[in-house]
Amino acid sequence: MSTSTERTFRVLIGKPGLDGHDRGAKVIARALRDAGFEVIYSGLHQTPEMLVSIALQEDVDCIGLSILSGAHNTLMPDVVALLEDEDASDIFVFGGGIIPDEDIPRLKDAGVVEIFTPGTPTTEVVAFLREECTRRLAARQD
Repeated sequence: MSTSTERTFRVLIGKPGLDGHDRGAKVIARALRDAGFEVIYSGLHQTPEMLVSIALQEDVDCIGLSILSGAHNTLMPDVVALLEDEDASDIFVFGGGIIPDEDIPRLKDAGVVEIFTPGTPTTEVVAFLREECTRRLAARQD
């Protein structure tokens, strides 16, 4: 019998916009699933509103947005703003995809917690999310 009280964190992996390439999103989803996260995958062509609705319905801890289309400067901040509008800013947003280095500070200023670019080891993503989810859960319990 396990005495572990470790919580299973829930992650929504979303593909907003018209981007039809989801290989990277599926790789991250599988890595997170293999690491013990509960993963919900949105499928392609979601609007920010649809993703926030899914996140609220599924009671996720965070939303990972995969964007290869170049629309990251609009779509990622839109998701963060919609979460705030729904009084759900405890759900944090992270992202990945083809995102120029010069855009990353602006995205973080808009509330995106972390950006993972191509070539980031999946172990790094898993470790970051486990630490961030655990930190936020502890802060809510204090």
